[in-house]
Amino acid sequence: MGHPLGEIVQVAYVVNDVVEAARRWADRFGAGPFFVRHHIPMHDSVHRGRPARFDHSNACGQWGAVMLELIEDHGTGPSVVRDLYAPGEEGLHHVACFVDDLDAAVAGYAALGYEVAGSGTAYGQTPVCYIDTISDLGHLTELYVPTGRLRDFYALVAQAADGWDGADPVRLRE
Repeated sequence: MGHPLGEIVQVAYVVNDVVEAARRWADRFGAGPFFVRHHIPMHDSVHRGRPARFDHSNACGQWGAVMLELIEDHGTGPSVVRDLYAPGEEGLHHVACFVDDLDAAVAGYAALGYEVAGSGTAYGQTPVCYIDTISDLGHLTELYVPTGRLRDFYALVAQAADGWDGADPVRLRE
């Protein structure tokens, strides 16, 4: 049964260095392989209702049935990362959910008393919204509609992990 506010498809951690962290997660926990993207273009980025710059890199790999995202925030100003962690700190940041209708899901969270912490459009194509669920869950909740491009990326990561022998744990992507 689907949940109207989204099914969890990803767990994300803030790290200080995505490449080093991806190697560590692969070595210690068998997660991966990781696909690394530096300085992801985020368009129309808003933080707490104000325009904001969100300059970040990530590494995405498979961790069992879910995707694992490692996030490195290159900025020091207000952002969805800095809501939880100061520069140099690391830890659990968000779970991500696929939703059929982003506006309806945001309204559903608002009806439960949660506010939008940030939003933007990744690569100018994928609208993303971070819901402030920190008070109850200890982390944010990221929402996005699984477009073809996004589903393809999730499939690429899952396929790479299928039968993966631990070799080549970090793979750079443009």
